Amino acid sequence: MTTGTLSGLDTRSVISLEALNNTAALQTRIDRKYVVGTRLADVILESFDAEARVLEMSGRRSFTYNSVYFDTPNLDSYLLAARGRRRRYKIRTRTYVDTANSFLEVKTEGARAATVKERIPYDPADSHRLTNEGLNYINETLTSSIGYMPSGMLQPVIETRYRRITLYLPASESRATIDCGVTWRKPGGHALELDGAVIIETKSGHAASALDRHLWAHGIRPSRISKFATGLAALDPALPANRWHRTITNSLAFRQLPH
Repeated sequence: MTTGTLSGLDTRSVISLEALNNTAALQTRIDRKYVVGTRLADVILESFDAEARVLEMSGRRSFTYNSVYFDTPNLDSYLLAARGRRRRYKIRTRTYVDTANSFLEVKTEGARAATVKERIPYDPADSHRLTNEGLNYINETLTSSIGYMPSGMLQPVIETRYRRITLYLPASESRATIDCGVTWRKPGGHALELDGAVIIETKSGHAASALDRHLWAHGIRPSRISKFATGLAALDPALPANRWHRTITNSLAFRQLPH
């Protein structure tokens, strides 16, 4: 099965989810994100001459992800990120739509800007709310990792949806993802779609991967973008968007979607 709009990946060999998790789980990693025009992304991926295998499950090579992010009424998590504070965190449910699996995830920033992601299985029916079990898990995880639990009731503040292609890069035992058709929606509110571009994210140890270096060789540099925070800032221009102002202004084009 093809990878949809990115034909440059159609001839790549494949890897199973089990093999991917055994070789490149990388729950603690350095993330580098790039906003790349769809046509340019296809050219770059087609000319990438290092080995890369595409995740395939049940004949599929792209998968729909739905994430719901939670924050306090004062948007403490967002503001910590916007102001570049240490000990910041993100809380979300992530649903793999094609397999109907869901997780509650807590992401924190560890040493040297490494992202640490911890998660537990979660009922997809609860993806838009936090159960008592979920709140206990968040409390334990944040208290252990950053030393405190946010004050104020956590509530859903933004939902994201996209199709993801995942690559395994054997040379560095790392992975990369390409997210297509990225949309952001406020609960009960309006929605935006990233127009004419994909988000490529490399997830590796401290050393850059071959794909990072290939992107750099084409003049593509990492962007300050967070699906959670950039999406909130784009949906609500009144919010401070310190860290993402240049990305939103210069790198992103949006298409308004119906409610």
